[in-house]
Amino acid sequence: MVSSQNQRSDRDLVLACQRREPAAFEELVKRHQRTVFTLIYQLAPDWNDTSDLAQEVFIRVWRSINNLRNPSSFRAWLTQIVTNLFYDELRKRPRRLSTLSMDESWGSDDEDGPSRDIPDPSLKPDEKVLNSEINGVIRNAMLKLPEQFRTAIVLREVEGLSYEEIAILTKTEMGTVKSRIARARSKLQELLKPYLEDVGSISEVSS
Repeated sequence: MVSSQNQRSDRDLVLACQRREPAAFEELVKRHQRTVFTLIYQLAPDWNDTSDLAQEVFIRVWRSINNLRNPSSFRAWLTQIVTNLFYDELRKRPRRLSTLSMDESWGSDDEDGPSRDIPDPSLKPDEKVLNSEINGVIRNAMLKLPEQFRTAIVLREVEGLSYEEIAILTKTEMGTVKSRIARARSKLQELLKPYLEDVGSISEVSS
């Protein structure tokens, strides 16, 4: 039997949570936990405590949900909580990656942010292997990308936020956000080019 909770919209669930209804909160967690895990991983692929951080995100959600004045904006608000937690953790953790200014040249590796591993039943086995390989290349490159650039490109390409929203979330000037994303994309094209050329040459030989 389908639970009445999972038939409710996010807005209705938020309103119920603001009335402190645990069942509604459990449904929100169930509905959005994968999103939270994915965003944390994209922002910090080298951290090994993603589960603990996701739990902390939902603790913050429960504590602060009464402050959400527009229940319809829950998804954006949740993204903000994840991003704020990410920055809180950055301040506490030893830096493994360099922090670069926009005036410096940088040679960090990056690939495109979105790596949603959604299986396509229409893909042939060799195509599935190729997709898995590409996802691995993306993850390894994200691991090397400086934090500011990684955060900007993830929020833009994975979360689909506007430049203005990213500027607000990261407390950065919008011009800086645009510059970071443009430079990350440029580096991404540069790094993907030899990989895609290799894949293309292999496809030509096998065809």
